[in-house]
Amino acid sequence: MNKSSFEQNGGTYRTVGDYIIPNIALPAEANKPLGVWGLKRKDYLMKDKRVQFNIMLMNGTLWTHLAEIDEQASDMFSRLVEQMKVNEDITEKLKADDQMEWVARMNNIEARAREIVNHELIFTA
Repeated sequence: MNKSSFEQNGGTYRTVGDYIIPNIALPAEANKPLGVWGLKRKDYLMKDKRVQFNIMLMNGTLWTHLAEIDEQASDMFSRLVEQMKVNEDITEKLKADDQMEWVARMNNIEARAREIVNHELIFTA
């Protein structure tokens, strides 16, 4: 009997009931836990970039990509918040003197930093 091209390339089959099914497995990939940024990127790819998501999933590069984006975005967010705090003179003294003002300004900074990270890393092609 002639071998299929799948078998000629080293593929094997298994029998399940009346069916012959190829033994196919995705490449092993390190499943590093994802943070909020990695999960946001995953959702974006699943909803808006479905083809890219599926290609990365089949290539075994999806989780690595998501972990890298998560790490980059987390670092970028922290760096932006610190830079904005320095530029806008938000100090521990302000926190001690006027807590409500400090909270309002920090919330504003964090919202702007989130927006920048989303635009630059998460919701890009």
